[in-house]
Amino acid sequence: MTASAARNVAVFGATGSIGASALDVIARHPDRLRASVLAAGSNVPALLALCVRHKPAHAAIADASRYAELRDGLRDAGLSTQAHAGPEALDALAAGDVCDTVVAAIVGAAGLASTLAAARAGKRLLLANKESLVLAGELLTGIARDSGAQIVPIDSEHNAIFQCLPDAACADALRRIVLTASGGPFRGWDRERLRTVTPAQAVAHPRWSMGPKISVDSATLMNKGLEVIEAHHLFGMAADRIEVLVHPQSLVHSLVEFIDGSTLAQLGLPDMRTALAVGLAWPQRIESGVERLDLLTQGRLDFEAPDLDAFPCLALAYRALRAGGTAPAILNAANEIAVSAFLQGQLGFLAIPALVEDVLAALPSQAADTLDTLLEADAQARRLASKAAATTTIGA
Repeated sequence: MTASAARNVAVFGATGSIGASALDVIARHPDRLRASVLAAGSNVPALLALCVRHKPAHAAIADASRYAELRDGLRDAGLSTQAHAGPEALDALAAGDVCDTVVAAIVGAAGLASTLAAARAGKRLLLANKESLVLAGELLTGIARDSGAQIVPIDSEHNAIFQCLPDAACADALRRIVLTASGGPFRGWDRERLRTVTPAQAVAHPRWSMGPKISVDSATLMNKGLEVIEAHHLFGMAADRIEVLVHPQSLVHSLVEFIDGSTLAQLGLPDMRTALAVGLAWPQRIESGVERLDLLTQGRLDFEAPDLDAFPCLALAYRALRAGGTAPAILNAANEIAVSAFLQGQLGFLAIPALVEDVLAALPSQAADTLDTLLEADAQARRLASKAAATTTIGA
C-alpha cells in the first residue's frame, strides 16, 4: 500500500483504552495508516493531547457544550485540525469521505448511532462497541450487508473467530464456536465471598487493561454473555452452538470446531493491538507492537466450565438471546445502570445480576423490528433499573 492509498481511520472513543491501542498501531505505520478523525465523549484535554501527537484533520467531542474549548485548544496548539461537536457531528464524520475505516470504541449505547452511520456508508468498521450488536445486532448486520460495509470485530474473542473463519464458506462446515473467558479477578470465588467485592477490586482485571465498565462486566461474566449475543449476530450461530470456557491464561482467545472433527484456535498475548492490527490491515498482516507468544515460557493452558451460580450474568445473557427481540437490549440497558450504580457505591456486586434479572422479568420481549422499538425498550429498561437501583439495599 502506497502513501497515497493510505487508510484514513476515524477513531471513535480515542481517549479510551481501545482508542489508545488503535492509535499506537496506526502510529507504527505512517505510510499505510493515518488517524484522520479523533472523537471523544467529553474529555477535551485528553483529546487535545492526542491531536497534538497525531495531527488529525478532524477532531470531535460528543458533548456539544465543549465545542468552544476544543476549538480554542486546537487553535492555541497551532493545529489546523477542524473542531466538531455533538452526536450529529460524530455521525456525519463516520459517514463522510474523511475516513474509509472507523474504529467504533465509544462505550455503551452512546456508540450506536455513529456505528450505524459508518455501516450505512459502507465503511470498514472495526467494531469494539459491544452494545451496537447487543442492542441492534440484526439491524446493524443487515445494514452492513446492504451497503457492503465490512465488520471486523475487535474484541479478542470475536477477532479470533474472524481469523479462523476467513472464508464465509467455512461457516457451513462449522459445528460450534467456543469463546474463552479469563474468569476475571474473582475466578473461583463463591457467592458469600463475592458479597464483599469493592469497585476497586472489580476493575483490577488480572490480564487486560480496560475501562471500568468493561472491567466490571468481565468480573461478573456479563462481558462474556454480551459476547455470546455478539457471536450470534456476527457469525449466524444459534445459542446452543456457542459455548464458553474459562481460560485464565487468556492466550487462547477463541476456538472454532468443524463438522470434520477439526478445531482451530487463535492464540496470542493478551493485547488489543493484535486484533486492531488485523482489522486495520486485513487481509494483510502488519506489526502491532505485541511481543511474540512463547509457549515454553507460559508453561500450561488451563480450561474450566464457568460457575453460573456465582456468576449468573452469563446465564442471563443466554436467556435474553433465546428470548430474542428486545430482550438483549433490555439486558444491556439494565446492566449498564446496575454497573454504574455499583461503581458509585450504590449497589453491592451481587446486586448487579439480581437487578438485571428483575428488569428482564418485568419487561417482556417484543419484536425488534425497528430502531425506535429497540431504543424505547432500552429507555424503559433504564428507567426501571434506575428506580430499582435507588431503592435496592447496597449489599444485596
